[in-house]
Order: sequence, then C-alpha cells, then structure tokens
Amino acid sequence: MKYLIVGLGNIGDEYVNTRHNIGFVLVDALAKTLNATFKVDRLASVATASYKSRQLVLIKPSTYMNLSGKAVHYWMQKEKIPIEHVLVLVDDLALPFGTLRMKGKGSAGGHNGLKNIQELVGGENYARMRFGVGNNFSKGQQIDFVLGEWSDEEKTQIPVVAEKAVSAIQMFVTIGLEKAMTFANQK
Repeated sequence: MKYLIVGLGNIGDEYVNTRHNIGFVLVDALAKTLNATFKVDRLASVATASYKSRQLVLIKPSTYMNLSGKAVHYWMQKEKIPIEHVLVLVDDLALPFGTLRMKGKGSAGGHNGLKNIQELVGGENYARMRFGVGNNFSKGQQIDFVLGEWSDEEKTQIPVVAEKAVSAIQMFVTIGLEKAMTFANQK
C-alpha cells in the first residue's frame, strides 16, 4: 500500500522558520525518523520510505502554499495513490499553539493551501493534520503572523509536538485514520 504525506509550506530561505512552514517541519521530522532523504523533483521535494510494509511518498510542494494542489494532484496521479491514502500537514490559526487536530475530511477553513488542494483533487474528502500556531496577532496582522518566525519559547516546544505528529502519521498508515485521530487529537 502506498501513502502520500504532504507537508505544506513555502520554499525559500525567508520562509524556513515561519509558522506557515510547519507542514515542512513535520514532514522533515517524519523523513528523519524513516531515514529518508528529499530530492528535488517535479513540483516538489520528494522522499520515499517504507514503514511496516507501507510505501510512503513524502512531498514538500515547491509551488508555494497557494498552489499546493498542483503538486498533490500530480504526485497522487504519478504514484497512483487514492485520496483515502493522502494526509496533508498544515498550520492552523484557529488552534492554540502546539495543538494537533487530525480529521478525515473538512473545509479549507480559509487556508489557501487546503483550498487549492480541494479544487484540484476534487473535494474535501482527504485527511489532514493541523498544527495549531495560535492567533496572537492584532487585527489585520494575520499574514505577518503566519509568515513571521516562531518565538524562542515556541521553538523549544516544536520538536515535542512534531514527535507526536510523526507517531500519528505512522498510525494513520498502519492502523488507520480513526485510531490515529484519537491519538493525535488528545491533549
């Protein structure tokens, strides 16, 4: 069985340590756990790995956040991965910092990366795991906040939450969405 694990973010050094790039951080943590190495390929940096007899294709789209659907659609088609074997890792302003929320489907919730994926894969019936980045910004400052860098305190906590996210992803590909959701969504 093949799975597509998608970390959303923006390419370029200026985005590396920003809240909007937590999807890249999470997929990097998974790759490190699985000893997988990314290489630049069509529309994304791609790594492949095996985990408990499952084949995982990890991607970090190089299309920038708002066009992430192009990369997701392309790699689903190329690797013949069904929508129920896709998991998207993404930042979420509506969740407190460090909170994980995994769902089997849902709206884009105003997230342009998810919106583009829905448009290009034909709906919202794909799994996603949201990483809460909080909403500690003044009115009208949302873009500056998500494209801003993590605080020093947040940076120390990210590896702990990333480790939990990696475990949830491994559960998703082995024992299924429901049990992975129960694990990821508990405080």
